[in-house]
Amino acid sequence: MTSVLETPAAVTVRAPAKVNLELFVGPLREDGYHALSTVYQAVGVHDEVTAAYADEWGCSVRGRDADKVPTDESNLALRAARALAEHTGTQDPVHLSIHKEIPVAGGMAGGSADAAAALVACDALWGTDLPREELEEVAAGIGSDVPFLLHGGTAVGSGRGEVVTAVLAKGVYHWVFVPSAASGLSTPLVYSAFDQRTAGTEIHDPQPRSELMSALRAGDPLALAPVLDNDLQPDAVALQPAIGEVIEAAMGFGALAAIVSGSGPTVAILAESAEGAIDLAVALTASGVAGDVLRATGPVQGAHILPTVRTH
Repeated sequence: MTSVLETPAAVTVRAPAKVNLELFVGPLREDGYHALSTVYQAVGVHDEVTAAYADEWGCSVRGRDADKVPTDESNLALRAARALAEHTGTQDPVHLSIHKEIPVAGGMAGGSADAAAALVACDALWGTDLPREELEEVAAGIGSDVPFLLHGGTAVGSGRGEVVTAVLAKGVYHWVFVPSAASGLSTPLVYSAFDQRTAGTEIHDPQPRSELMSALRAGDPLALAPVLDNDLQPDAVALQPAIGEVIEAAMGFGALAAIVSGSGPTVAILAESAEGAIDLAVALTASGVAGDVLRATGPVQGAHILPTVRTH
């Protein structure tokens, strides 16, 4: 917490990526979104956002996939900062410096992580000190995943994913992510394919499954693996068969489970241990199935301020 006697020149916040342990899609709502039931887990692949006072609003991006991230007013972090300024009546513009490690457009909520980081950073920089519940309300207006990236850990998402409830979970889970299984797979495209596939069938309001909750309470990756589920996976695989090839290869190399994260195209692969994750990553790259892999553990904390390094 910043002392009231200090006015920081800049604030840096780290925010995690997410994986959906389960994602159930319900009927279309009046607002055009699907009703969702998902169980999020925050994982240790991070973006960092530094907010600093500036003469005018702006942002810059470096790191992984930086060339794929817009720096105009459509940037999700910049939209979040402006929304917070409007909510709090703040007049001071900021420049956001974004350092990316989370794959862009991969189903791991990199843009939402940046937005969550920007909210926490600007709240601290401006000294607005909003209660977390109020910050989550602002976050929900930015995007469905943003409140969870503030929250972190493991949680149920309901509504369109923005209503977040903490889950009692034990243990550490070891993940390997293959972000480049396919390209050009947009979220609207996947949902459209889901709608076409399920047309004419009755879709009920989704609920989290008790089997997954029991596995998380036990902290047992062996129990978790068979209950990972994603209603959008068949559609993502149909649109980009390379995703299915990665899933099949991962299982052949000894993964406990492999699943599409969110709407894809990233494949999230659950390993039994840290050593198992290393072995899977090596096997996937050496075989040529994956040109790029990331290893991470979960759950991890949500968006949080990094300590300032002072030099004298």
